[in-house]
Amino acid sequence: MSDATPEAPQEQVPAATDEPAGPAPLGVAVEPTGHPAVDAGLARLAELDHLPADGHLAVYEDVHRGLRAELTSLDAHPAPRPYDNRS
Repeated sequence: MSDATPEAPQEQVPAATDEPAGPAPLGVAVEPTGHPAVDAGLARLAELDHLPADGHLAVYEDVHRGLRAELTSLDAHPAPRPYDNRS
C-alpha cells in the first residue's frame, strides 16, 4: 500500500503579459430617439466599442458638446414677429 495521495489536476493559468487587453464591446443596445442630433451622438458613442480606452475621452467630449448645443437650442426663443397693424 502506498501512502501517497493522488494530486489534483493543475489548472492552466494563462501567462501574464504586459500588454493591455484589447477593446471589448459592451453590447449596449442603442434605440433611436427621433431627434437627429441626439441619434448622431448615440451613434458616435457606439464607436467606442472599437477604440482603446485612451480614445474615449475625445468622443465623450464631442458628444457632450453636441448634446449641450442641442439642449441650449431648446431654450432659444424665436425672434418676435413684427407687429402687423393692417386691421
